[in-house]
Amino acid sequence: MRTSRFTESQIVSILKEADNGIPIKDVVRAHGISVPTYYKWKSRYGGMDVAELARVRELEQENGKLKRMYAELALENAAIKDLIAKKQWGH
Repeated sequence: MRTSRFTESQIVSILKEADNGIPIKDVVRAHGISVPTYYKWKSRYGGMDVAELARVRELEQENGKLKRMYAELALENAAIKDLIAKKQWGH
């Protein structure tokens, strides 16, 4: 996936320009983006400010850590159950 040449903070500031009354066609022309890109950004970042954006990123990282922890524990649990099942059949 190609990374954007704009940071999330820059994207939020570009969206705020249009929210402040500057016509969308002028905003996209000034920043060298397409209209579909503008609307894609608006659907993802619309209504956020930089502080909220940082909090969302922090929550996404925490969520990723929790998912990895769950996967490790689930795998460990399955291995233990498998071991117990083998011991019971061994007697």
